Amino acid sequence: MRILIVEDEPDLLASLAQALREEGYAVDTSDNGDDGLFNAEGTDYDAIVLDVMLPGLDGWEILKRLRKIKKTPVLMLTARDQTRDRVKGLDTGADDYVIKPFDLAEVFARLRAIIRRSTNKTTNLIEIGQVKVDTAARQVFYLDKIIELTAREYALVEYLALHRGVVVTRTQLYEHLFDENDSSLSNLLDVHVSNIRKKLGADFIITRRGHGYCIA
Repeated sequence: MRILIVEDEPDLLASLAQALREEGYAVDTSDNGDDGLFNAEGTDYDAIVLDVMLPGLDGWEILKRLRKIKKTPVLMLTARDQTRDRVKGLDTGADDYVIKPFDLAEVFARLRAIIRRSTNKTTNLIEIGQVKVDTAARQVFYLDKIIELTAREYALVEYLALHRGVVVTRTQLYEHLFDENDSSLSNLLDVHVSNIRKKLGADFIITRRGHGYCIA
């Protein structure tokens, strides 16, 4: 999953980005409203973490403009613990709200929830034959045994599982699993798919020649 963080506090931006990367997310960052809107409009993120108070365009204006063209899930951050501010954000199109200071575990949980809702999933558990994907624990089970996956392998399984039955192109996978600092001109995707098939079965991920991959 690829996340955009728009936050102008350098320490908070760096720590949140690092924490999300350690969880296996691909992360892009912006430290002002204008760059944040540019990135949000130009890339199909799985979710956006958006601060309210920003240099240039504020979070509400970014959200207002973004909602005219995209339905990307948005989690807003604010230091303003007032009902009218939360109501304004939600009415403008935010999917959820977190008040600063916050606990990282809560941010992760809320991100998982808005991403899950955006793909029409109602629970954290996705069952595919003998494979189970727990998006809350970020674990994959095969025959009820935990399968050790790398963070990027898990991200690939989760993305395909959330879009089960849909053929996902290689371009889409690169856009959602790798951030702007990763090279998409490599065979990393093929390596990850091969490793996953060794762990979860050769037929778990299906290749549609000339189109992409899917989980049936």
